[in-house]
Amino acid sequence: MVALIQRVKSSWIKIENKEISHIGIGYNILLGVMKEDTEDDIQKLVKKIVKLRLFPNSEGKMDKNILEVNGEVLVVSQFTLAGNAKKGNRPDFTAAMPPKEAKELYETFCKELAKHIPTKTGIFGAMMEVGIINDGPVTLILDSKKL
Repeated sequence: MVALIQRVKSSWIKIENKEISHIGIGYNILLGVMKEDTEDDIQKLVKKIVKLRLFPNSEGKMDKNILEVNGEVLVVSQFTLAGNAKKGNRPDFTAAMPPKEAKELYETFCKELAKHIPTKTGIFGAMMEVGIINDGPVTLILDSKKL
């Protein structure tokens, strides 16, 4: 499971020009679910995300976690994080989990994260416009297999 985490001042999702989700300060998380992912991957990522210290303290040093700044999270399903462009010019997405199973793990991830942090989501599999106002910018890629 791969999470691309962006520290944001705000983030939102629109579908057909209608805003369906919006957060203020926090993280925009693009989540890619891979074929071999399990509930264990969810627990590893959630634990790490809750404790990550990506927000500045009074001296400007990244020393505060999302809970300490009363932040929120916007989670967006993003199967293209499984893309491999090693051969040719068209990415190969065979490492992505099939949609039915991926949706279940995505929803479980969001529910587990929401136990700790106010969490909003997009709609799994939908074509979405995702807006962000980066803060920093600060962007981090977490791979559950490397935690």
